Amino acid sequence: MKIYIYSLVLCVFFASCGKKDKIEREINAVPVTIKVERFDKIFFETAPEKLPEVKQQFPYFFPPGNDDQVWIEKMTDPQWRELYSEVQKKYNDLSPVTADLTALVKRMKYYFPETKTPKLITVISEMDYTNKTIYADSLVIVSLELYLGKDHRFYQFPNYIKANFEPKQIMPDVVNSFANSKIKPQNSKNFINKMVREGKKLYLKDILLPEYTDADKMGYTEEQLKWCQENESYMWRYFIEKELLYNDEPKLSSRFIDPAPFSKFYLEIDNESPGQVGAWIGWQIVRSYMNNNEIPVQQLLDMDARELFEKSKYKPKK
Repeated sequence: MKIYIYSLVLCVFFASCGKKDKIEREINAVPVTIKVERFDKIFFETAPEKLPEVKQQFPYFFPPGNDDQVWIEKMTDPQWRELYSEVQKKYNDLSPVTADLTALVKRMKYYFPETKTPKLITVISEMDYTNKTIYADSLVIVSLELYLGKDHRFYQFPNYIKANFEPKQIMPDVVNSFANSKIKPQNSKNFINKMVREGKKLYLKDILLPEYTDADKMGYTEEQLKWCQENESYMWRYFIEKELLYNDEPKLSSRFIDPAPFSKFYLEIDNESPGQVGAWIGWQIVRSYMNNNEIPVQQLLDMDARELFEKSKYKPKK
């Protein structure tokens, strides 16, 4: 009997490995060629008198209402030019970013066949860390000035924000933006819905960025990830005991979902915790559901959050 069970386990294991290998071969065979346009270089290396030519080539970067003098001053301003110089030192060769995006788009097209091959456009914007990358149908726009490394002298941001100003966060940020176009908004604004929505985004990183660590997918350090793993049961018990799951209090987002230096249990553990622990719990719920159900990814993304949670069989590790 033991031999039979052992043989059965081996068969399941090899069948699973064979399926994964087949998927990887199919993903690698997806034809993708990424075109790159260095708007940052074009803009800062263009003579001011030729600005109209740049505006004609990239009209979406020049909203109406701004006088040309605004752009000319930006082209010639010493601080902007110093920032441009720093970006070029870091990203003179964009081939690593292009290779990463090519691998990512192959997976996007495999799981979402309607996905168009986007053009990569690099920019230097206004240090808007809420929009570091934008995935817009056939374009991926990356603000390179926000990926110079967390310790760069130009960054005057809190540590929890600039911690993810690293090159390795470009692709996770692309997936975040991509996910917003794939996950339908739901009417309910309660806490479990918000957790599951964030969990769906992170699960997309599981399938689209399989080589990335869980810490990188969350934008955590390894220590922050370990804290969540070690305190998963405690956090879940807190959410249950405080009756937060179906609570629609808006402040729950800033306490447990949004980027923050720490989460707000209003307890002594707060300073030890990372921000966004609600998103991390939501990720574990979605993973639990997918471990027990085999459905297409888009069906998962469209699924009602409450139904997903109730069918997930989620049970935190002790």
